[in-house]
Amino acid sequence: MVPRVTCHLLRQTLLQWRTSQYPRVAVDADANGIIENLKRFPHCLLLTRVGSFYESYFSQATDIARLLSIKLTSRKIDGHRVPMCGFPLQHLDKYLKVLVQQHKRLVAMCEEFPVYSPGAKIPSQALFERRVTRVITPGTLIDEIFLNQYENNFLLAIAIPEMSIPAESEDAASASSSSTPPFLTVPIGLAWIDVSTGEFFSKAATIESLRDELARIQPREVVLNTSRDPTQEATVEKNNVFDSALEALAEDDHFFTPQEAQAVGLLTSFMRKHLLEHMPVLSLPNREHSHGRMHIDAHTIKALEIRENAYEGGTRGSLLSVIKRTVTMSGTRLLARWLCSPSTSLAEVNARQSLVAFFFDRPHFRFDLHNELSKMDDASRILQRFLMGRGDSGDLLALNTTIQSWHAIRARVDEERRMEALERPHFDASSWAPLDTLTSRMHDLRDLSRRIVDALEIGGVLQTGVAEEDEAGDEPVVLESGNQLSPLSRMPPFNVAANMKWTIKPGFSEELTELHMTLRQALGEKDEIEQQLQLKYDAPSLTLRSSPGLGMHVHLARRKRDQRKLDESPDFVSIFESASTKSYFYQPWSQIGNNITETNIKILTAEREAFDILRREVPLRRNARVLDELDVTLAFACLATEMNLVRPKLTEDTTFNIVRGRHPTVELGLLSMGRTFTPNSISMSASSRLHVITGPNMAGKSTYLRQAALIAILAQTGSFVPADSAEIGLVDRVFSRVGARDDLFHDRSTFMVEMLETAEILRRATPKSLVIMDEVGRGTTVKDGLAISFAALHHLVTVNRCRGFFATHFHELADMVGYSREGGRGVFQNMAFFCSDLVETEKDGHFAYTYHIRPGVNSNSHGLKVAKLAGMPPSSLEVARLIWEKLAEQNNKAWDTDRLYSIGQTIAQATQEE
Repeated sequence: MVPRVTCHLLRQTLLQWRTSQYPRVAVDADANGIIENLKRFPHCLLLTRVGSFYESYFSQATDIARLLSIKLTSRKIDGHRVPMCGFPLQHLDKYLKVLVQQHKRLVAMCEEFPVYSPGAKIPSQALFERRVTRVITPGTLIDEIFLNQYENNFLLAIAIPEMSIPAESEDAASASSSSTPPFLTVPIGLAWIDVSTGEFFSKAATIESLRDELARIQPREVVLNTSRDPTQEATVEKNNVFDSALEALAEDDHFFTPQEAQAVGLLTSFMRKHLLEHMPVLSLPNREHSHGRMHIDAHTIKALEIRENAYEGGTRGSLLSVIKRTVTMSGTRLLARWLCSPSTSLAEVNARQSLVAFFFDRPHFRFDLHNELSKMDDASRILQRFLMGRGDSGDLLALNTTIQSWHAIRARVDEERRMEALERPHFDASSWAPLDTLTSRMHDLRDLSRRIVDALEIGGVLQTGVAEEDEAGDEPVVLESGNQLSPLSRMPPFNVAANMKWTIKPGFSEELTELHMTLRQALGEKDEIEQQLQLKYDAPSLTLRSSPGLGMHVHLARRKRDQRKLDESPDFVSIFESASTKSYFYQPWSQIGNNITETNIKILTAEREAFDILRREVPLRRNARVLDELDVTLAFACLATEMNLVRPKLTEDTTFNIVRGRHPTVELGLLSMGRTFTPNSISMSASSRLHVITGPNMAGKSTYLRQAALIAILAQTGSFVPADSAEIGLVDRVFSRVGARDDLFHDRSTFMVEMLETAEILRRATPKSLVIMDEVGRGTTVKDGLAISFAALHHLVTVNRCRGFFATHFHELADMVGYSREGGRGVFQNMAFFCSDLVETEKDGHFAYTYHIRPGVNSNSHGLKVAKLAGMPPSSLEVARLIWEKLAEQNNKAWDTDRLYSIGQTIAQATQEE
């Protein structure tokens, strides 16, 4: 299912700017900055940091208050009241989820930064700067708490040439002369990135495959180019985008198609305009090739319930939920990508399966590795946070723990090899080749781990710093209507005036050593002045403090007792008082306090620079990818043990032989109800590549079809498969026409949806494809349906020449191709017929499905029995039975109007007499 996404047209404003919306008057600096940001980001909702609140103004305040269900108030600007709303800082993530995820709005974050002036005479003269540091969109989430850790959050850019949308007359003409309209083959470029992990991809595609790529990638946000000039943005941006070591590749004209290069440029341009100060340095995208991956179309991803349950939504009941045994968040994300994009490289699939087989044979070793993996954090997202300037000491510690787990895994691998060589008389070193190949890609990062440990101040060094004001009850901080911004509007982005826990050890670098020495000296001066003032003015409750609203000030906790001498001194200026406390401005303390604050800021800046030890991102990312693959293959081995799976044999031909195959999801569902699954075999070759399946409703035909497709997908993902044995020729594409519904929003009936899916399959399937089609031709007259079904079969056999399973209730198809038990397959020598059945008891009329697929044709669908199971009223069932018997008598005769009318009249009269 293609998720709901947010689309943007680059260089096109979504909301037109109206100059009359905001006042052009002389206002204070804070208000003027807000107005300028509103003009700069007209397509965004602006949230402005004001101390411990985020606030919104003007018409946007009305919208935000409504969307968030918060109080709408007002403030005065140049004598006029304007709408205003806000919420506390700690509620930011909660409200961002509502705005960005639920309402798909773009939110510009305006943060505040202190610019301290040592020569300021009074606190209000302290300089303060606000600027927009980031625009948050659905596709550019970084570390928000509502980001799903088990799914990728992709931002996708699509570069579409101008000629890809032809005029209607040209489209009709081209469609009549060719099975594939020419505009569908127009090349386009795709580029997508998970900003939270740094995973970056590109691919050359076509208009025809775009819907399928959207279903596979599942982007949260899509960026489209409005410029139809292919020369614009066709050059890959290099400045501050790509690592210098990779720039040479970007200069290769053959590395990207022009459309891919345009998409990459479009994506990076969008990121730069929205991430702003958090724009990371990117590596070149991993280029995907269509020929290296199995293509699963959009409908098939949904119909086979690979990622989501098609009826209830969510992952419960999906293939992903059934086979998931991964223990890391990044491993789960990789598993989901593998399932939607299996490999078509025989060497790659065999390598994965060999690794699964290796772990399958060593359960204790597998358990130890899985246990070690479960201790690791999400290294990709941690690293990305640092590269975007949002990492903290907790992330650094988590990364260090993860690095240690990596090397614990390497040590456990070496230990297992030594033990196996000692215990097994015929030790086969070649059996370790798959694991050696994987672990050889890992880098030794123990030196980096030691540097992190050396740098981190574990537990923190508590800096007494400048005492924080504890007068929350004295200062008005509640967001109310008023003429001024809240007193907390002077709070810096980090509480430099509060007690600090330093992240990096003071002795880590010469700069940090000098800064900490300067800080200790300033703190000593602060303590000395405080003691002197207490003695001189006989004021034991006097302390030197700092607060967002008052700046550096002298605080008296016992106002009545201690204020007399200070009030008499010209050195102290009263700036605030309450019932029990009083605060003064004192110039010497202001200078020392500003020095402490500036030094604190310099230390924090130096600590961030110390995080440059993490610039070795390439080895870190490579190790993370290796461990993700290890997690998935270990999970496959666990799954094989739990569900009795077998290693399939993959070939380059079109063989498809499954012995006693099972549907993994249905089997698990039946087991949960105490029932067992009935396995079925498949034997398909070049002489029997299309199987037509007839039989009763509810007898397992659809399950059989889906089972075949899922086994092929699992095999090429690298997993073992639910069967006794399996030999499968590589499948390049999987198509399905099963489980269609109407699409009223796009004015499509159920039958139209089915015909669109059928047409796409017949147009795109290749000889190496696997096609499953269920009840093609239903939803229209019997004649039309039978004609369409035969035409689809004919095309699959003679044109597509693919492997396929065709379930139908039109058993007349067997007669049309000349099938008979004695005569063999009929006119299509590579078509075989199979059927499902049920068993009836002679006495009480009860029946049971066998769920066994056998050779032959079943001309009875037993629809009345299914109607009875569904609870159809007995009287209606009796009428249906009588009609069925009458129609059966006419089986070999034409059903003309008079004969049908006679049958209806006879039954109607008989039931009325009763």
